[in-house]
Amino acid sequence: MEQEKLPRLCAILRRANRIVGFTGAGISTDSGIPDYRSQGGIWSRFQPVYFQEFLASREKRLLYWQRKRELWQGLGAAHPNQGHLFFKHLHDQGKLLGLITQNIDGLHERSGLPKAKLINLHGNTLETLCLGCGRVTPTQQVFDTYDVSVQEPRCAVCKGLLKPNTVSFGQPLDQANLQKAYEWSLTCDCMIVMGSTLSVQPAAAFPLVARQHDRTLVIINLSRTELDELADLVFHLRISEFVAGWRNICR
Repeated sequence: MEQEKLPRLCAILRRANRIVGFTGAGISTDSGIPDYRSQGGIWSRFQPVYFQEFLASREKRLLYWQRKRELWQGLGAAHPNQGHLFFKHLHDQGKLLGLITQNIDGLHERSGLPKAKLINLHGNTLETLCLGCGRVTPTQQVFDTYDVSVQEPRCAVCKGLLKPNTVSFGQPLDQANLQKAYEWSLTCDCMIVMGSTLSVQPAAAFPLVARQHDRTLVIINLSRTELDELADLVFHLRISEFVAGWRNICR
């Protein structure tokens, strides 16, 4: 039944020239990165360190970095999968206006999408930011330099606090990113949601904005989402199955 919808998708993709992608944790599970909320995911095992706690307590900063090190072990071995390459193909065809992601894993960057085409709403764990002077350092370099079991990373330039360039609990989202995502949602002709239940706000509002302004909305997610009833086309498939079907029918 799901595969029977693919010819409609092909027609949508042929017509569209300003596609915006929107991705969540589900796109990265085939790369070996578990959904944060799934059983065994990091949120099911650890209480989060809030941003104000990170700023105020050396003990909390060390705890935060130790958890990031555990997460990094999986990220370092991860590679973009067919879902990421689906959007890279749209970019190569000149059809991708941009991609909005809730993910921090950097796999869209690793797929070859240029930074100018990406909005990382929750940041990017591949980069570490100095909270003092704003200097950006590759996160791998930080782990190579510091034993975070006993040392808190500090900026080599100003000795300020280093933190992965991701949004922590209690830390505001970047307003410029939110504004740009809103503008893309208005100016796209099609938004394709992949691997998100569309339950986390304010990120999940962008597909709704697109649909409310009569943009075509396509959703690919194994489980139901909160916008299924409003979407033009919904695929309840594993992303690998969806991409395989798209390749067979549309390419």
